[in-house]
Amino acid sequence: MGVYEADMPPALEKSPSFIESPFDTRVEYDAYVALPDAAKPAALAAAKAKKASAPATVTTIGGPKIRRALLSVSDKAGLIELAKALAAAGVEMLSTGGTAKAIRTAGLPVKDVSEFTNSPEIMDGRVKTLHPRVHGGILMRELPGFDDDKQLISIGGAPIDLVVVNLYPFTATVERGAPYDDCVENIDIGGPTMVRAAAKNHARVSVVVQPADYATIIASLPSGPTLEDRKKLAARAFSHTATYDEGVATWFQGQTGEGRTGVTTLKYGNNPQQKPASVRGLLSPAGPQPMPFDVLSGVPGYINLLDALNAWQLVKELAAATGLPAAASFKHVSPAGAAVYAPVSDDMLEIYEAKGKELSKQCIAYLRSRQADPLCSFGDFVAISGVVDLSTAQLLKIEVSDGIIAGGFEPAALEILKAKKGGKYIVLQADPNFEPPPDEERTVFGVKMVQRRAVETIGEATLANVVTSKKVLSPEAKRDLLVAQIALKYTQSNSVGYAKDGQMVGVGAGQQSRVDCVKLAGRKVETWYLRQHPKVRALKFKEGVKRQERINARVRYIEGDMPPTEYAAWKAQFDVEPAPLTLSDKAEFMKTLDGVSLASDAFFPFRDSIDVASTRGVAYVVAAGGSVADAEVIAAADEYKMTMAFSGLRLFHH
Repeated sequence: MGVYEADMPPALEKSPSFIESPFDTRVEYDAYVALPDAAKPAALAAAKAKKASAPATVTTIGGPKIRRALLSVSDKAGLIELAKALAAAGVEMLSTGGTAKAIRTAGLPVKDVSEFTNSPEIMDGRVKTLHPRVHGGILMRELPGFDDDKQLISIGGAPIDLVVVNLYPFTATVERGAPYDDCVENIDIGGPTMVRAAAKNHARVSVVVQPADYATIIASLPSGPTLEDRKKLAARAFSHTATYDEGVATWFQGQTGEGRTGVTTLKYGNNPQQKPASVRGLLSPAGPQPMPFDVLSGVPGYINLLDALNAWQLVKELAAATGLPAAASFKHVSPAGAAVYAPVSDDMLEIYEAKGKELSKQCIAYLRSRQADPLCSFGDFVAISGVVDLSTAQLLKIEVSDGIIAGGFEPAALEILKAKKGGKYIVLQADPNFEPPPDEERTVFGVKMVQRRAVETIGEATLANVVTSKKVLSPEAKRDLLVAQIALKYTQSNSVGYAKDGQMVGVGAGQQSRVDCVKLAGRKVETWYLRQHPKVRALKFKEGVKRQERINARVRYIEGDMPPTEYAAWKAQFDVEPAPLTLSDKAEFMKTLDGVSLASDAFFPFRDSIDVASTRGVAYVVAAGGSVADAEVIAAADEYKMTMAFSGLRLFHH
């Protein structure tokens, strides 16, 4: 039970905490307060010595016995059982409206709040409990040095030791589709005010907001709940009012907000059966905050937005780090590809089926991000660091893609994109100046997790600690390592990525084993590079084979693992059956690949990743470092004459 602790500086004497006190009476305490500051330490020590020599007891000032309870509930479950227990313990009950009627119907004594306050309910019951006698009775402190009791008596009030309130069913009213005015009328005012007051004054007052806690009150009678129980009840009460207010604020956000400040209904969640789904900006003391994007066209789904928000962060950071236009092609919350602008040869334009097209620098960045792994980019979500121009929109017009997020759109480009997929193509305009809060949170299986955002800047300083014998990183190598490292910052872990000429050419995401990431991404590197093999470039398709079918057919030719049925369908796309691309063909051609950069989102636990990477032309590496096997990994890099930097920065992403 709570008592006053006087062992504190004079400046805090009016801010009591409720723990064991060395003073047994108010007279003793008042005498202590009246002493000069210099005399107080000795008086306090004497009081403590006296206390220590006495039998171990706890003195209370204002006992915890429940003298008076205020009950006002919309949920009547368990109400009568509680009221009977309170009546049997001699507790005076105050109540309002339907709660008072239910208690009287049970044959139990109850006083209307209007009688207690000597003030009638007004405005159709909108004002019932908002009265100094009610809130004074709840907030009154029974402590030495305070005259709250005298002030309460002076206005005709009396202490209230128990508040039992549950609130108007606002959320249920909204969920049944009630009209706006009905929803507003079901916003509880008096209830939350009493609950918060009682929870604040939990040193003396018990507050109950759910029938499940009635048993705690009943079991404590006649003395009332302990301080520890009152603290727990107060915590539940504040949680109750916080979630109630959030429900009201969210509803208003949906009713009054528009665009970035409103609530956007999503197509569905992760899967079509996961409805309803929505997205909104964060609530804040300044009001609902805007989302970092506007929806210009289409109806996004849950995964679309996960892709868009991660992809936008990637290209924004990549453009800032390199000073070049950047683009990303996302699928299932990882990049299938990412790139910055770099000149593209006519041969590569032919391989990418873009020869003869008018391509801006921004468009080339997207072309390269998409063509790193065109199978995985099929149906992608696109991110563009700058303004989408006409050439980028015309390229996207012919690609199978779900949507795009960018810092802006030229009018003609926007019209092309809004017409794509019969108007269903998702177009999001990002706010380049948006700054998210420093912390981020998510809920999983009823658990709320909070962490600080990964805000560390990735730049040339990330590559400063070169640990291998070879120390020199060319500007091109630095660019490629930054492209790979920033791409992995937004890739599901474990992740490893290869980059060349400012373009991701292989991303290995979401593997439990790091060397499996290296192998997975390495196979993608092989496919990307072997698309340049003379046999692949010489494939002659029949008239009428579509562009995406040609791209897919080349990839399957390179992979070469088609079962008979698939192979029969594949070769039907050609007038003449192509000669096989043999293992020796592939091996010989792969020997010509060099100057590749490799990044990892964490350290390499063994040298095996370096061994595998050496077969894909890797010359430059960046990893976190910090493994017990660092020396072994460095030695392996030295064997292959690689240049490797340790960033000291782990970049797991989930």
